[in-house]
Amino acid sequence: MEIALGLLGIAAAVLGGAALARWLDLPAPLVLILLGMLGSYLPFVPEVVLDPDLVLLGILPPLLYAAAIQTSLVDFRANRGVIVSLSVGLVLCTALGVGLFVWWVLPVPFAVAFALGAVVAPPDAVAATAIGRRIGLPRRIVSILEGESLVNDATALVAVRTAVAAAGLTAGAAPGVTLAGVAGDFLRASVGGVVVGLLVTLVVEGIRRHASEPTFDTAVSFLVPFAAYLPAELVHASGVIAVVTAGLVLGHHSPRHQAGASRLSERINWASIQFLLENAVFLLIGLQVYYVLSRVESSALGLDRIAGVALGTLVLVLVLRPVWVFPTRWLTTTVLRREPPAPWTHTAVLSWAGMRGVVTLAAALLLPPATPHRDVLVLVAVAVTIGTLLVQGTTLPLFARALGVRAPDPREDALQAATVMQAATKVAMEALEERTDLDVATRELLRSRSEDRLNQMWERLGRRGADVGDTPSDRYRRARLELIDIERREVLRLRDAGRVDQEVLRVVLTALDLEETMLARVEDQVDRLREDLLPTEQVQAPCWHLQQAPTCIEPGTADGCAECLREGTTWVHLRLCLACGHVGCCNSSERRHAAGHYRQTGHPVMRSLEPGEAWRWCYVDEVLA
Repeated sequence: MEIALGLLGIAAAVLGGAALARWLDLPAPLVLILLGMLGSYLPFVPEVVLDPDLVLLGILPPLLYAAAIQTSLVDFRANRGVIVSLSVGLVLCTALGVGLFVWWVLPVPFAVAFALGAVVAPPDAVAATAIGRRIGLPRRIVSILEGESLVNDATALVAVRTAVAAAGLTAGAAPGVTLAGVAGDFLRASVGGVVVGLLVTLVVEGIRRHASEPTFDTAVSFLVPFAAYLPAELVHASGVIAVVTAGLVLGHHSPRHQAGASRLSERINWASIQFLLENAVFLLIGLQVYYVLSRVESSALGLDRIAGVALGTLVLVLVLRPVWVFPTRWLTTTVLRREPPAPWTHTAVLSWAGMRGVVTLAAALLLPPATPHRDVLVLVAVAVTIGTLLVQGTTLPLFARALGVRAPDPREDALQAATVMQAATKVAMEALEERTDLDVATRELLRSRSEDRLNQMWERLGRRGADVGDTPSDRYRRARLELIDIERREVLRLRDAGRVDQEVLRVVLTALDLEETMLARVEDQVDRLREDLLPTEQVQAPCWHLQQAPTCIEPGTADGCAECLREGTTWVHLRLCLACGHVGCCNSSERRHAAGHYRQTGHPVMRSLEPGEAWRWCYVDEVLA
């Protein structure tokens, strides 16, 4: 009964904290961690003991999987250089820097100090993406943060276990390790994790080919993170990398191997699980504060010294990230030219988005009981976790806003969605013309519905205001929602009168619910887009690159995309570089030569070369004009 009440209390606190965060317009992780800290001092709130195995085996795998299936494998590959630099290089650099500092100020062996450095080194996947998406960062920065936080846990956990073994704190461990041995352990953990993740992916995709029932498919997805993590750990590979690999590949392949109903069911269920787990994590971190502080009160080190170590470690963690990020980004973008150019403001925001979370706390609890001054080291880890969340989490929105770093223009998203839908509709209509088994009325109905759907996408680009009337799609959507409400009331009247069987009513209500859900989601997207399409400061004063670029230039080729013509490939829409006149194909095309031209030359602005379109796009600041 106590366990059930405890779980109920945690769930209720999570829901209340999330609602409070929404009302205060603050990131949920910050509000929940503060609520947890306050709750830890209340006498009627019992101590919640966090078992590291519970965190690493029960909470971390589903959180990683939920984040991985939503992460673009294409973006992950495109940013793999930055991700590896941050998730491996920065983690080890932070571990070494913090290790040297702790070794200097505390009477502990260097291996133990390095273990603490590895504990506090990895930023958290949940905190980074939750805050990054909420404040509206450029999509590439969010992709880098997601990729970094998915992989860096593996580096940190391998480093912690290696340092603990080197200190001779585990049973049967011999003090002392070699650099070759550490590199071999990391390589084995990484490669082994990838192999296990791919094997799990093959098994799951095989099951999905023969079982497409949404409930069964969703239940299988619940097993995937544990089916990847546990075998990988049993063979001394990285369970983190196994889960991330399985999630990335399955998420990438899901449109091919899952039915639409299964994808929707999986998305909704995993969103609910992720919401509860990720918010519970921050609440639990806050609940540890009182008890962690009480355990160090009798330490021989003294409270002043302990506070100095905690504060110094926090400052070092905050400083080491920009010290690593700025030089490496300059090296890869300017000297080696392995990545497309990026504004220094984007690099600055990336260097300040280093909030810690659940892995730091779990890794701290992995330190064996025999570790010298273990309670102090755990306190330092908790202080760094809470400190980064409070310092960086609260200032990151202001920092990004002050630097002018913002999310992609929603009009560009709407424009690309419309062009993709148009390309898909064109192919579908060509296939329809080849069908000979359909009568004229059916053909016309299919063509009309496809055109209506495409028109809805293009209508989203239109400017809205008090002086502009609703579009035909707006009128249809709102009228249909009203009719669905009338239909549902009539169905419920029949149900209450007992005139229709319950199973029949369930079928009718499900059909109405599905249609209403689809229309309501479109309505919500359109409303949000309209808010951004109204005249704003951003529209009236576009970025510097758009101000300097001409509105048009003579195209270098008149026949289409130069690269597509050479390669024999086809394009969907054409884009014109306003610096040199290069004509390339859009991102909806197979080869995406316009974006490739930007990556090669750094020319920032292009415009549409399609008839009737005059919009321009800045690749650097990701805004539309």
